[in-house]
Amino acid sequence: GAEIACGVTETRSKAQRIMAFPVLPPYTKCDLAIQDRFAQLDQGGKVMAEYIWVGGKGELRCKTKTLDAPPKSVDDLPIWNFDGSSTEQAPGEDSEVLLKPCAIYKDPFRPGSPNILVLCDCYKPDPDGPRGLGAPIPTNTRVYANQIMDKVASHEPWFGIEQEYTLFEPDKKTPYGWPKDGEPGPQGPYYCSIGTENAFGRAVVEAHYKACLYAGINLSGINGEVMPGQWEYQVGPCTGIASGDQLLASRYLLIRVCEQYGVVVSFDPKPIPGDWNGAGCHTNVSTKAMRAEGGYDAILKAMERLRAPRQQEGD
Repeated sequence: GAEIACGVTETRSKAQRIMAFPVLPPYTKCDLAIQDRFAQLDQGGKVMAEYIWVGGKGELRCKTKTLDAPPKSVDDLPIWNFDGSSTEQAPGEDSEVLLKPCAIYKDPFRPGSPNILVLCDCYKPDPDGPRGLGAPIPTNTRVYANQIMDKVASHEPWFGIEQEYTLFEPDKKTPYGWPKDGEPGPQGPYYCSIGTENAFGRAVVEAHYKACLYAGINLSGINGEVMPGQWEYQVGPCTGIASGDQLLASRYLLIRVCEQYGVVVSFDPKPIPGDWNGAGCHTNVSTKAMRAEGGYDAILKAMERLRAPRQQEGD
């Protein structure tokens, strides 16, 4: 467990290490130092574009496409496709789903060349549609969110999202830093903490922080959370649909960082039952009027509109 994650050296025998996770292949871990030798090779001017999308159960999926040259904008990127029957997004007899690029970020896992991450949304194919795109598939909620953001663009909505998450051992049951089949000391010392006895998994957090900044995501901060093994980062402020795009890209980067460290990340809002802190995704929002002089009145007006209809003033 911990001897694999975050590069911590463990002196236990090989047999003991295998017994620690008897049902969690692969038992042979890939050496990232060997991978790095190949990462330094010249690409001959080619670009590796990692297309990312939301799968049928809200999970993130990805595949890589080779481009002949760096795109000047997202509109230069080609439409691509995938087998939707393998992601629970299309039936087996008509499984093609198209990927439309929406946002580009630098790829921190393939540095040294202009390699990119490409966030996409998903459509049915239609040879008569623009660029061969048909209707958005049911799991493509981004297209509707973008329509709303376009309608309110004159209000310049800013969003700041506080994403909490929990790190787990590969068994997906033991929070990182917790004793096997047990619990750590009660909550209190872990929030915004330091020290080996309090802060579990900081190597993951720091790597993710740097990866996001390199990629071009507006990550505004990090902190340890109330439950041990739990952390938070903040995305924003971002305007309009860029907020959701950057949040998804940041989650992708976190999952990929955890993959390299041999730990698992969970965004479950209540990962551990009992008197242990949950993990939220709090959203802060403001408009141009709210941020202007005298904006408090605009905030109060918005709060009134959020009341239940029968509780609003004048009703």
